[in-house]
Amino acid sequence: MLCQICGKNDATVEFTEIINEEVKQLQLCDACAKKKGVEMEQHFSIADFLASISDAGSADPDAAADGGAPLRCKKCGMTFGEFQKIGKFGCGDCYLAFRKSLLPLIKRIHGSTRHTGKTKDPEAPGLRQTLQRKLQRAIDTEEFEEAARLRDEIRDLEKDPGGK
Repeated sequence: MLCQICGKNDATVEFTEIINEEVKQLQLCDACAKKKGVEMEQHFSIADFLASISDAGSADPDAAADGGAPLRCKKCGMTFGEFQKIGKFGCGDCYLAFRKSLLPLIKRIHGSTRHTGKTKDPEAPGLRQTLQRKLQRAIDTEEFEEAARLRDEIRDLEKDPGGK
């Protein structure tokens, strides 16, 4: 989309102006946004975010607390300090390698280190169908205790649609 003021440059800023309770939205290029007095942040990076909320402010993020070798993924060789700088893991094994350092960070972001979901809403796309498929699989594999548990969970959903 082109800038709605100059009509020449690509719009990179969405500008919302409210005057006398009238909302006006404009798509602007950087130059026109600056002329309008819009202060723009530089591009946000996940690495900057992680550094701001983790203990990345230390002089050497790779320095081990006990003075030993830095925390490093055995599979790809990435260090925790490198992860903090770029905001991406080198491989799937990094999650396990950096687990102890990640848990406080995850708790700070989400408030918990355990995902509990939101609600057992039977109207949620596929929840009831997923439970019924699991129930059928449990019956087929003769896992009757699991089948009974799933049956009860489906009944509970049907009785109490709000998951309360």
